[in-house]
Amino acid sequence: MGGARGYAGRDREGRRMGGAPNEALDRGLAPVDTSASRPREGPRGDSGHSARVEMKDVIYLDNAATSFPKPDAVHDTMRDFYRDCGVNPGRTGCDLALAAEEMIHGTRRKLSRFFNAGLIGAGGAKDPNRLVFTLNATMSLNLVINGLVHAGDHVVTTMLEHNSVIRPVNHKVRDGAEATFVRPDGEGYIDPADIGRTIRPNTKLVIVNHGSNVTGVVQDLGAIGAVCARAGVPLAVDTAQTAGVIPIDMHACRISFLAFTGHKGLFGPTGTGGLCVADDAEIEGTVYGGTGVRSAVPYHLTEYPYRLEAGTQNLAGIAGLSAGLDWIERRGIDEIRRHEIGLLAELQAGLEGIDGVRIHGTRRLESRVATMSFTIEGYDPSDVGTILDVDYGIQTRTGLQCAPLIHEHHGTTPRGTVRASLGPFNTSEQIRTMIGAVAEVAADRRAAVPAGR
Repeated sequence: MGGARGYAGRDREGRRMGGAPNEALDRGLAPVDTSASRPREGPRGDSGHSARVEMKDVIYLDNAATSFPKPDAVHDTMRDFYRDCGVNPGRTGCDLALAAEEMIHGTRRKLSRFFNAGLIGAGGAKDPNRLVFTLNATMSLNLVINGLVHAGDHVVTTMLEHNSVIRPVNHKVRDGAEATFVRPDGEGYIDPADIGRTIRPNTKLVIVNHGSNVTGVVQDLGAIGAVCARAGVPLAVDTAQTAGVIPIDMHACRISFLAFTGHKGLFGPTGTGGLCVADDAEIEGTVYGGTGVRSAVPYHLTEYPYRLEAGTQNLAGIAGLSAGLDWIERRGIDEIRRHEIGLLAELQAGLEGIDGVRIHGTRRLESRVATMSFTIEGYDPSDVGTILDVDYGIQTRTGLQCAPLIHEHHGTTPRGTVRASLGPFNTSEQIRTMIGAVAEVAADRRAAVPAGR
């Protein structure tokens, strides 16, 4: 690396071990004009006091992990609702508890409509009680896998999955189930016919990743759903990267179980998510406890939403999730997507022109979310991520991104990639800064390698 860099690497646990002050903070980088920015507490210095770093000085390109910043309405709604109505919902008949319960049920209705727009728009009915809240998509996917797959059963999934699917499925295999992981093509797309060819008489579930958190590829849910419907096998979909980003219609795509998280494309806070269950789908409950109703019944209730919910809900989180969904619908999901894909096109074109940079996965912009992975020849991806952070104020995600099988498929194991994932508050100026930063990092490596080696 060039002599101007003060990067000193990370220790075995990934903690930064030194480095020069981040000069990029004084370079006049484009502010994130979101009307939602908040200052964050930066890394601790030698004094032990937290250095305050203004969000306008940070280029945040890790929206696939969690969207940031959030719209002001999300923060304001959470604060106001919890201050004014922060009681246990549904556990008593007092006005505050009823108001809290109505907010939760109102959010169920909104999300049910959001994921079933075609059905409801055509005059069909969708039971909102089959929209259950969880802490995140991982918990939702565990509900599906544990509620449907048992010893002797077979599950079909893909190599694009996040560990939120891979690990629960592997636990089921260890306990006597069988699993097939369908391999995508070179770009990362699944042939729906390949899923059909893997279905067996004992297949109890097909579960697919809608949008990759590594390369951004988006699968054809309509075609996959048609294959599953013909075989009579329920389809579960992990929409962690696509809910709020791409319109999804459960009825049109024959989806039985739609798992979503609230803190990414839906702009809710962390600790929110859910599972939308089709009205004709069946699943066993695997979480038991209090529901606030029919307390004398000795076993957990089987009616929805209680079948898949237990305990007190994340009241402030659900209020924030509701506000995030309102923000999306006001701005328009298609308008948000056009902005993000436009920035992705700019970033991809810029990185493709840099010697030593390799983009992994698809280059196409259709059937894609605004996420991409790249490596720089001669660098460990974790080092690239740290340099971008320390020297340029650019936050990305490095490593295997909790999706090891797709990295194996693309040949990027064991070190993974640098991932950039864009959001609605990113700007073209920020993308140009990112391209320039990567070009400088790549040039430093070339300058450090003697000629002829």
